[in-house]
Amino acid sequence: MDNRKVVLGITQGDPSGVGMELVLRVFSDPNIYKYCTPVLYGNPKTFVAWKKHLGLQEPMYQMINSAADAKPGKLNLVVSSDDAVEFTIGTASAESGKEALLAIDKALSDAHFLEALVTAPIDKSTVAPHSNNFTGHTGYLAEALGAKSHAMILACEDLRVALVTEHVPITQLEKYLTQEKIEQKIEVVYNALRNDFNVLKPRIAVLGLNPHAGDQGLLGDEEVKIIQPAIAKHFKQGKLVYGPYSADAFFGSGNFKNFDAVIAMYHDQGLIPFKTMAFMDGVNVTAGLSIVRTSPDHGTAYDIAGKNTADPSSMRAAVYEAIHLVRNRKQFAADFENPLEYSEMRRERFRIDF
Repeated sequence: MDNRKVVLGITQGDPSGVGMELVLRVFSDPNIYKYCTPVLYGNPKTFVAWKKHLGLQEPMYQMINSAADAKPGKLNLVVSSDDAVEFTIGTASAESGKEALLAIDKALSDAHFLEALVTAPIDKSTVAPHSNNFTGHTGYLAEALGAKSHAMILACEDLRVALVTEHVPITQLEKYLTQEKIEQKIEVVYNALRNDFNVLKPRIAVLGLNPHAGDQGLLGDEEVKIIQPAIAKHFKQGKLVYGPYSADAFFGSGNFKNFDAVIAMYHDQGLIPFKTMAFMDGVNVTAGLSIVRTSPDHGTAYDIAGKNTADPSSMRAAVYEAIHLVRNRKQFAADFENPLEYSEMRRERFRIDF
C-alpha cells in the first residue's frame, strides 16, 4: 500500500455559503496533514474575510502557483481570483456564483497535478449564468476531464446509491432514461466498486422506475422494456446485478444491506432514502473520472452560513474518503498489474488452498 500523502485539491465553493467555513474548520485540524497535501483553489481575500468573520487564527496558508509546487504540512492556496469580491454571507448572488466557477475552472486546469478533488458546495442557479453548459459539478467535471461515462454515487458506511439520471426535471425523464444509459451506469458503478471501493465481486441492485416496479406492466412498461434488458446484459457477463426492485419496499425492508451499491433511476428516488439515513456523514463521489472526486452531500446552507453552527462532518468525510479512494485505486492497479502475482498474493492473504 502506498501511504504517501495524497495531493488533494479543494475548491472554495460559493463564498456566500458554508463552503469556506467548512474548509476552515476541517483544515484547522493538524492531523489531516498527516494524510494529504491540500491545495485550495479560491480567492485569498475571501479566505481572509471568512477567517476574520469566524474569529479563527488557523489554518494558515502559503501561496503557490499550482499544485506542482504544493508543500506538505500546510494548506496551499492557488489563486483562482484576486478580485475584491462583494458578497453577503448567507445571500445568493451572481458574483458569488462567478467566484465559485472560477475556483472550479482553476482546479480543472491543475488536474494533472492532483490525485483527488474535493468540491465545496455551490449554488447551481448562480453558477449557471456564467457557463453555457453547467447543470452541476458532476457533469461539468466529467466533460472537462474527458470522461466517456460517469456516475454520481452517494456513499456512507452502510449504503452506496448511484443515479442513472441526475439533475433532470421529472417531466423530462423519458428523454434521458434509456436502456443504453442504464447499461453505462451499471458498468461505471461496477468498475468503481472494484477499482475505488475495493469490492472485487460487487453485488448491485437496480431499482425500477414505476410504483411496485411496474407491477408486470400494469403501472408502466419501462421495467420490461429498458431496465430488465440492461440488467440481463450485465448478468450474462458474470456481473452480480439484480432487479428491478420496487424502491419503497427495497429500502423499507432493509434489502439494501445485501448489496454493495444500489442504482436508482432518478435523483430523488435514490437521494431521499440516502439522506434520510446519512445526511451529515454522507459523501458524494463521481465515479468514472481520471482523478477521484468527492464532495459533501449537502448544499450551500445559506440559512446557517457564518453562524458557527455548520457541521463539518460531511466535508471532513469527503476529504478522508477521497484519500481512501486514491489509495484503493493505487492498490487495485498494483494488484492487477500482474495477474499471476496477484493470485499468489490473494492465496497467501486469505490462506486458501486452490
